[in-house]
Amino acid sequence: MEHKPVEKQVEQSYVMIQALENGVTIFGLTRGPDTKFHHTEKLDQGEVLIAQFTSHTSAIKIRGKAKIFTSIGITTSGS
Repeated sequence: MEHKPVEKQVEQSYVMIQALENGVTIFGLTRGPDTKFHHTEKLDQGEVLIAQFTSHTSAIKIRGKAKIFTSIGITTSGS
């Protein structure tokens, strides 16, 4: 009987980012032994991005002034 590897279950939580200025940059970072940037988005003031943490995405970096909504609360990035 062939055994298939058990995939890790990753809680797939969401984050919503609202740009409070033009040029807010969001970077998605990979999961695994080497953390690398795998996706970049630019938002202008008022634009919103909804992102999901997955088995591929372990972190999100935000550069610029933005409001960030998560399951654990709301915070603001930038100055």
